Amino acid sequence: SETNPNLPEASIDLVLLVDAYHEFEFPHEVMQNIYMSMKPGGQLVLIEYRGEDPKIRIKPLHKMTEKQSIAELEAAGLVWQETLNILPQQHFMIFARPNEL
Repeated sequence: SETNPNLPEASIDLVLLVDAYHEFEFPHEVMQNIYMSMKPGGQLVLIEYRGEDPKIRIKPLHKMTEKQSIAELEAAGLVWQETLNILPQQHFMIFARPNEL
């Protein structure tokens, strides 16, 4: 649904979101539910066009800054681990669910 991917609780090792997060109408709710579907220690990879780079020819509403991405995913309980600079136009950010269950 618009707020819930309806995945089983604590069942996912890795979530990959490619140029999708910025499209969520209810990002906080979706991320809370994704968080609950991740196993403790599970990872989430977020790939989004770099909002900091005006040379990237993508509409601003389809871009996210690294700072914005970290703030929004940490608000859902995830912990930023690192950003890999391996893509020419996008952030490749790795987050994890803490090992707390």
